Amino acid sequence: MPDNKLPYQGIRVVEFTHMVMGPTCGMVLADLGAEVIKVEPIAGDNTRKLIGSGAGFFSMFNRNKKSIAIDLHTPEGMEVALKLIDSADIVSENFKPRTMKKLGLDYASLSQRNPRLVYVSHKGFLPGPYDHRTALDEVVQMMGGLAYMTGRPGDPLRAGTSVNDIMGGVFGALGAMAALAAREQTGRGQEVQSALFENNVFLVAQHMMQYAVTGKAAAPMPSRIAAWAIYDVFSVKDNAQIFLAVVSDTQWAIFCDAFGFAELKADPRLTTNNDRVNARPWLMPILRQALGEHSAEELSAVFEQHGLPFAPITRPHDLLDDPHLNATGGLAPITLPDGRETKTVLLPLTLDGHRPGIRLNPPKLGEHSDTLLHELGYSDEAIQALRARHVTR
Repeated sequence: MPDNKLPYQGIRVVEFTHMVMGPTCGMVLADLGAEVIKVEPIAGDNTRKLIGSGAGFFSMFNRNKKSIAIDLHTPEGMEVALKLIDSADIVSENFKPRTMKKLGLDYASLSQRNPRLVYVSHKGFLPGPYDHRTALDEVVQMMGGLAYMTGRPGDPLRAGTSVNDIMGGVFGALGAMAALAAREQTGRGQEVQSALFENNVFLVAQHMMQYAVTGKAAAPMPSRIAAWAIYDVFSVKDNAQIFLAVVSDTQWAIFCDAFGFAELKADPRLTTNNDRVNARPWLMPILRQALGEHSAEELSAVFEQHGLPFAPITRPHDLLDDPHLNATGGLAPITLPDGRETKTVLLPLTLDGHRPGIRLNPPKLGEHSDTLLHELGYSDEAIQALRARHVTR
């Protein structure tokens, strides 16, 4: 998509973020056209150095951004930061409560300098009794009911991705967009707050409302009473697995015809979806045995031919070669900070038929320091002096 079609072109974001939540907010705004400047410490965002399950964080959530390295604990570094902020529409941060206030970079301080500033604060909790606690995605999954719902009874299990960090960042970006729209009407910015815990509660709200409606506590997903009889993972030939679903009476008839289950189709105990849900104890063993004689490829072909829901059990890295993602532009090439080439996942939306793409690779530490400092009025000599004193790099 050409840059001039991106909706937030001309908006400048200065972010003081690390890990996932704050960087996700900046990534969303950057993908949609904003100029996002990542302010890093002289040693770099520690997220750059993570291994294991955190190894992909920096490269995933920091594309389309510029990097400037500043020592905020020096007067000269703070001066650079304030000049950047004075040029910004949005400031985004996700540090511990009161960290930004100690630096004089909280909303109350910065809004006095720039009343039009939109300030996005990503925290573990919105203001209240818990806001002093240190939160992580897994912490709020445990205390917010998500791990309970994901695991088997007595075995709480975190979700398989950083759902609260990522969605908390998306809601931070959504709040920033709303604040920019409000600024068009009022001429003033405002503070936006997004939080891990409240995001997690939003995710499990459907189960909270289930209890409110039925008076019965929601069971963990692995042991729940399913809304549909056939909505499960099946073990099939060659030790493979596949997810199959039949979620309406019409689909049940199609399913039975496709696999020659005439007796099941005619069985009065299986006429409606609710009948089939109640019949699961004896129906599922029959279906598991019959379908288990097929391969996953055969079942996929039949289900796709008849428009029935199905899914292979896919590992995340296999998606890099997914034909749909590659054919539709869902993946885009990037260069990692260490120079290696790979593909990354774009935002799951289109604008005017196009996926917002990659304009800037995940930045090297301080890659744009000189350019940004020049824009702020610093001469080559002044930049060299700052670098010599380790104020920037």
